[in-house]
Amino acid sequence: MNAVLKEANPHAELFERQLAKSRELSLTTAAQRADKIRRLLKAILDARPAILEAGFKELRLAPTDIDAQLLMIKTEAEFICRNLAQWMAPQRIQGSLMTLGKVSTVRHEPKGTVLHVSTWNAPIAEAFIPAFGAIAAGCTFTLKPSELAPHSAQVLADIVGQVFGDDEFAVIQGAAEAASALLALPFNHIFYIGGHAVGRIVLRAAAEHFATVTLEMGGKNPVIVDASADPAEAGRKIAWGRVANAGQVCLAPDYALVHESVVGAFTGELAKSMQAMYNADGKGFRHSPELPRIVNRKHFDRIKALLDDALAKGAKLEFGGETDADDLYVSPTILSAVTEDMRIMRDEIFGPIICVIPYARREDAIETVRRRPKPLGSYIFAKDREAIDWFLARTTSGSTVVNHNLIQSGTNPHLPFGGVNASGQGRLGGRFTFLECSNPRAVVEDRYPAGDPNIMFPPYSDKYKKMVGQMLGKEIKLPDAAINAINGVIRLTSVFSKR
Repeated sequence: MNAVLKEANPHAELFERQLAKSRELSLTTAAQRADKIRRLLKAILDARPAILEAGFKELRLAPTDIDAQLLMIKTEAEFICRNLAQWMAPQRIQGSLMTLGKVSTVRHEPKGTVLHVSTWNAPIAEAFIPAFGAIAAGCTFTLKPSELAPHSAQVLADIVGQVFGDDEFAVIQGAAEAASALLALPFNHIFYIGGHAVGRIVLRAAAEHFATVTLEMGGKNPVIVDASADPAEAGRKIAWGRVANAGQVCLAPDYALVHESVVGAFTGELAKSMQAMYNADGKGFRHSPELPRIVNRKHFDRIKALLDDALAKGAKLEFGGETDADDLYVSPTILSAVTEDMRIMRDEIFGPIICVIPYARREDAIETVRRRPKPLGSYIFAKDREAIDWFLARTTSGSTVVNHNLIQSGTNPHLPFGGVNASGQGRLGGRFTFLECSNPRAVVEDRYPAGDPNIMFPPYSDKYKKMVGQMLGKEIKLPDAAINAINGVIRLTSVFSKR
């Protein structure tokens, strides 16, 4: 490490110890790594009361919503522990005509040191899902939790400190200065969950050390409601998807493109469902125990400014619209008559407001989606199979759910989770997190001599020149089964020739 950087950076000494520890961890077995994950999971679940208290203080989250995070964490940890030995085992690779007599494998070796700059809207899950993958891969891990969730950050530090020394897993609390200092260090891999502004900073910092990066950055996620959709079903599910966590979810539907034939029915069902879920007793949305608050005044002001700008420019308030700065409260809200010049159609809302936009032709809906950066998630509501396939073929996103929303993350560890271009890069979840923290190392062993082993060395014989020329001049059609059979013969010939 650069001597000046080492002297100036408050975390340089910690990094050096983690770098040394990473060499030791690279030699650990699947059983040893799985044991660490199980011990960490136990510490997390034992800390449930403290986690619940932190979530309530920061976002006024209901216990059930926090338990859903814990269930996600538990499922992820158990899945990794069940499968880790298989993931770590050398993978035998199909041979080719050019590798006759050789054995090809892929071994997943740990990248080494991993940094995670995490965010605040689901701070426990977002901290530990990448951590499990790094531990599984045999890496050290440094977590920089968000300063916007300080109670959760302290709980995270307490949990990790019970299981790991900081040379293996460290939690560094602090604001932007702490993140900047950590990003200046030559970590091998960096995870970042958050917004575009910091995402660009992370990418620039990673480039200085050629670190690989996993980014998850959200975006304006569209939901398309086709003419064949059931308005009641779509309204109920989208109401939940938009208002969950007060809309502070990277995958939440941001705007709804609804076929003009069902837009009235859909908007009515959307409002009806918001009422049923978050104001069932009629006492008002602000009294719902399931409706969280906005994380801080800065984010409240940002959301309020988006709403005010839209209304000032002619948007129609179909439902909701209540706000209270002192309580950091924004009610579930539906807007219509929105236009492209409104900030709410350009910026990610990250609050419990959804814009409903009618469309006449499918092509119009697609054009609206394509005018924006590629989203993290997209949603299609339709009963017509042809319509579903048509929209899937003409849109792109990190993930897509048909006839539901918000269910693609943390529910199936076999699925990759992540964004595309502006919404992110790399993938999280199960084996995908393990792979993000691993280097797939190609290994070729020259075990069994095939023919003349010296034929490929200069000076090239006429026979070798002719053979290469013939291979260039025609398609090589030798099937894998034939190559495997030839390799078997070569192996047997080699064994008998040694006797």
